[in-house]
Amino acid sequence: MYNPKSLKAEEFIDNGEVLAALAYADANKNNLKLVDELLEKASLRKGLTHREASVLLACSDEERTQKMYDLAEQIKKDFYGNRIVMFAPLYLSNYCVNGCVYCPYHLKNKHIARKKLTQEEIIKEVTALQDMGHKRLAIEAGEDPVNNPIEYILDCINTIYSIKHKNGAIRRVNVNIAATTVENYRKLKEAGIGTYILFQETYHKESYENLHPTGPKHNYAYHTEAMDRAMEGGIDDVGLGVLFGLELYRYEFAALLMHAEHLEAVHGVGPHTISVPRIKHADDIDPNAFDNSISDDIFAKLCALIRICVPYTGMIISTRESQEVREKVIRLGVSQLSGASRTSVGGYNEPEPEDERTEQFDVSDRRTLDEVVKWLMDFGYIPLFVQPVTGKAEPATVLWHCVKAARFRTAAIPTHL
Repeated sequence: MYNPKSLKAEEFIDNGEVLAALAYADANKNNLKLVDELLEKASLRKGLTHREASVLLACSDEERTQKMYDLAEQIKKDFYGNRIVMFAPLYLSNYCVNGCVYCPYHLKNKHIARKKLTQEEIIKEVTALQDMGHKRLAIEAGEDPVNNPIEYILDCINTIYSIKHKNGAIRRVNVNIAATTVENYRKLKEAGIGTYILFQETYHKESYENLHPTGPKHNYAYHTEAMDRAMEGGIDDVGLGVLFGLELYRYEFAALLMHAEHLEAVHGVGPHTISVPRIKHADDIDPNAFDNSISDDIFAKLCALIRICVPYTGMIISTRESQEVREKVIRLGVSQLSGASRTSVGGYNEPEPEDERTEQFDVSDRRTLDEVVKWLMDFGYIPLFVQPVTGKAEPATVLWHCVKAARFRTAAIPTHL
């Protein structure tokens, strides 16, 4: 039975409630009076429930859809102005014991090169990232208790924070690792992490178990309840996300919002970020094998509705998406994006040899960081690489990147910094 205050995964992400929400949406998708009322409610910047949001997603009226886009754009401006927070992923290791069928790091993949960064290699990678201008990292690692124990992750975090190079240091390390224990979340909190990120992949339990046939990640409840353990361990800064394309997008959208509602109901704080990745080609993964892919138009609508329904959250889009797609959805709600990313283990200090490639997925946006900064400035955005608790950018950091971008043309350096 559905209970957003429950700590049991199958109660706060109740399959019956998701299906009921979708049925409610189907019954009301042409009820334009209700749609208008929901848009009016959303304009108060207090969000919408998963049932209300599902109605908007199902509505195909072009005039109302445009109103959704306009509202999303305005809410984004109200909460974030013209700021875009920049970050880079850093893959520490691709050793993994899971059997996820959509990820090339799965245990049965015997031809992908396996690699794990040493602390000395991490210093080189982070130095290269700082030379590019990055101040925020999202560290990633496969799940492997032997090769990637929590002690290794903690050592990596300490190493990253300890590096002082030229114009400063890495200011924030977000962590994207497998679901773990309350004790380990406490250790991550003590290490000074920023956001703990864990993608659900899919909220549909049967699909989840089929997509994760072997390994500890097969346990749907343990994975789905991870954010509650993180909160218990003192981490109140968490990031949700689904991998669109694995299951029907309307189901995922409703369940994602239910997860956000659950965190608010139990812990008094919702997700700090929501990521919106779509499945992409990888080493031995063909995205066409998954029949739930979504068009760019549907993807844009999902981004707009996440902004409307969870107005406070940061929304992240990665270099999985092309420049064209990123350009479209930044306006509709995205507030954080990666630049010049590598999805290989390391890869920033020097390119990987062709026969030792370790990418988790193909990157669509391959521009340099300077090119991404210039592009953002051309559209009137201010790329931020540091965002202290005051919510204001560190002027020197922003100016440095503005000057770099100006080599290519261009936008005026913001005069108020």
